[in-house]
Amino acid sequence: MKTFSYRTATGPADGLEPGAVFLAGGTNLVDLMKLGVATPDALVDVTRLPLGEITDLPGGGLRIGAAVRNSDLAADPRARQAFPLLSQALLAGASGQLRNMATTGGNLLQRTRCRYFMDATKPCNKHTPGSGCPARDGDHRNLAILGGSEACIATHPSDMAVALAALDAIVHVDGPAGPRTIPVTGLHRLPGDRPDRDTVLEHGELITAVDVPALPSATRSAYRKARDRASYAFAVGSVAAALAVTDDGLVSEVRLAWGAVAPRPWRAWRAEERLRGRPATAAEFRAAADAELAAAEPGRDNAYKMELLPRMTTALLERLADREGR
Repeated sequence: MKTFSYRTATGPADGLEPGAVFLAGGTNLVDLMKLGVATPDALVDVTRLPLGEITDLPGGGLRIGAAVRNSDLAADPRARQAFPLLSQALLAGASGQLRNMATTGGNLLQRTRCRYFMDATKPCNKHTPGSGCPARDGDHRNLAILGGSEACIATHPSDMAVALAALDAIVHVDGPAGPRTIPVTGLHRLPGDRPDRDTVLEHGELITAVDVPALPSATRSAYRKARDRASYAFAVGSVAAALAVTDDGLVSEVRLAWGAVAPRPWRAWRAEERLRGRPATAAEFRAAADAELAAAEPGRDNAYKMELLPRMTTALLERLADREGR
């Protein structure tokens, strides 16, 4: 591991010297440093900043401090009652030991687990721009079918971020230029020809909190994840959904986000638009999911996601539409 310096941040806008990165739970960063993929010159510890509270927002929403541990957020009664999909996503995301360390801000900023990115000896445009993307012709079974580019088809690994995308969450950041807010759906970049930049954050900007607005009344929500093994593993596909149905069986509100299909949590805007005002039936749910995948570009080994995601989406929406809660 490369030698680095360490200091404690004194405030959210403390800033970063060139080559420095923020450190919170370290559940992803430390792994990348051990592998030689991340080689910062300095770590700036933000765990002592007052960012560890969950507070109520007017109207039933929550403000989640960036340092709130995943285990605390998953267990919070307000989150469990108002946003079941968020609590379920957190519980599906990692073991108890990791949830006890991982933070809300750090979870959003996880880097891809693409095997070529995780191996510093392999070419990868995410850590060495211009070196190529061997995943396109190599191992891409769990990589992107939406939003990728010639330069990168890596997927974003977070479960929590998928739930927050479906919830229209707002990310608060602070930095040298002052505070600003970013919709969580706009936080992560598609790779284009610059896959080395995962997010729109500027150097020295720190996530300080995430606001989750209340869902409309009578909206039910849930999260479903498919993975290769029952124990904690990264998704091969996931769905975060919220649904409200009128008394006559029409979709009045729907939120859909997919994980493990794109370089960022994928908000299924096209599917949502197709569903609103339509009958809440399996046929309509399936047609909406297929419409969202119309722009997909599956590779040799990940075309199974073209069937997996519609099936997962249909099953989850059917369950949410079931008034008896089965």
